[in-house]
Amino acid sequence: MSKPKDKAIVVKRVAPAKKGHHGGAWKLAYADFMTAMMAFFLLMWLLSAVTPVQLKGIAEYFSQPLKAALFGGDRSADASSILKGGGRDISTDMAGVTRQTDGASQKGAHTAKAAEDALDALSGALERREQARLHDLQVKLMAAIEANPVLRQFRQQIRIDSTLQGLRIEIVDTQKRPMFATASDDVEPYMRDILRAIGKTLNDVPNRIVVQGHTDAVPYAGNGTGYSNWELSADRANASRRELIAGGMDEGKVLRVLGLASTQNLDKADPLNPENRRISIIVLNRKSEEAMTRDDSTSTTLSNDAAGANPLADKIAPGPAIAPAAGSGSKQ
Repeated sequence: MSKPKDKAIVVKRVAPAKKGHHGGAWKLAYADFMTAMMAFFLLMWLLSAVTPVQLKGIAEYFSQPLKAALFGGDRSADASSILKGGGRDISTDMAGVTRQTDGASQKGAHTAKAAEDALDALSGALERREQARLHDLQVKLMAAIEANPVLRQFRQQIRIDSTLQGLRIEIVDTQKRPMFATASDDVEPYMRDILRAIGKTLNDVPNRIVVQGHTDAVPYAGNGTGYSNWELSADRANASRRELIAGGMDEGKVLRVLGLASTQNLDKADPLNPENRRISIIVLNRKSEEAMTRDDSTSTTLSNDAAGANPLADKIAPGPAIAPAAGSGSKQ
């Protein structure tokens, strides 16, 4: 019998089993997530690019039965759109009214809005160009006054500024240097020089003008003929118009000649101030000229009588004096 120490000792070593590859599952999940996010943002972009009417049509397409969507039916609208949505027209609050257009009216509204915006932009550009032209005219007039030794001494009586109607040129009277003879429309020599110099420069712009005559509030002392400050202011405005034309201004540039008497005083605190006696030459901007021309062209006749008789003529009050015939009298 063998001894225990003679037995062989066997040691069995088992190698650990190798685990399988486990690093690709997260990549698939991440790819699915990115695909879903891409589809989501693409959907958001498409929804932001369509109009509310188109969104409503898409919603109606998915809200109706599949058979009606594919083959048509009672739930299909009468529109010619590819997406035949059902329901009422969302452009009206009337229940039961179905859509009768495929967006043509909306396209027309967009086209009209675009045309209106383009017209506004063109109008704005024309106004800016006209403002620049009137500003250049103001600079030329001031330069002409400074360059002329005779006119330079009267520059305190010449005022040039911008108004809502356009560029206003005013020649103001003073107690020591009147523009016209007393109670008359006879133009003084220095006033004649000023008007002719201005008339020569006004041809540099295509704008038409309005000539206005103003007096102070001193009553006209007439001889019972009815001649008043209204007639005097109109006569002086018309005499100024003649001097402008004599200076070289085109006669067709004059749109109106007005006599305003003492209704628009420069010195409202002192209606008797000599500065209230003045001649205003307004170079009209485009809007003012169009408004005046439109008012003249849209006037209506109250009577169709062939002889021109108007039964309401005696009931209509006369307006401002517009260049009436000259009269006589003495201004105090």
